[in-house]
Amino acid sequence: MLKLIPYQKCYAVEVSMLAHISICGISEDVYCEEEKSAWSFAPRSAYHWHKRLSKSQTWLVVDDKRIESDKAFCCGFINLETQFESRGYIDSLYVHPAYQRRGIASQLYTALEQWARQQKFDELSVDASKVSKPLFESMGFKVRHRSYQEKRGVVIMGYYMLKGLI
Repeated sequence: MLKLIPYQKCYAVEVSMLAHISICGISEDVYCEEEKSAWSFAPRSAYHWHKRLSKSQTWLVVDDKRIESDKAFCCGFINLETQFESRGYIDSLYVHPAYQRRGIASQLYTALEQWARQQKFDELSVDASKVSKPLFESMGFKVRHRSYQEKRGVVIMGYYMLKGLI
């Protein structure tokens, strides 16, 4: 059974692997091998992900029918920046390839938006990948402009998107 839970440090290693596997699993028609390798040439450390996610509001979806290391398997996560200068910025959204197309990204986003509305955020923003752009559009986001991120000397194109919450 899939459950939505708040981030816990014990999932940092799984989050690291999940992000890397998700990026590597993107179709070559969307991002070429060079772009995917620049984006994630290897899993980032659990320390990196824990530090990043513990400084933001983060939700996980776990599969409690699949137990690994005495805990449910993490199959997706999303996090929202809450600091003043980046408040309302969706930093990450990843779903394990084996769990995609099951509504997990929508479930994660819905929890995030509900929380942001309760906190009285004015708007949400995201640098959406080519993969996540359709999801964010379906949730009411509008493209503000294309965005470009340089990673390991490779420029990766995405979309800076906004959604007002007021």
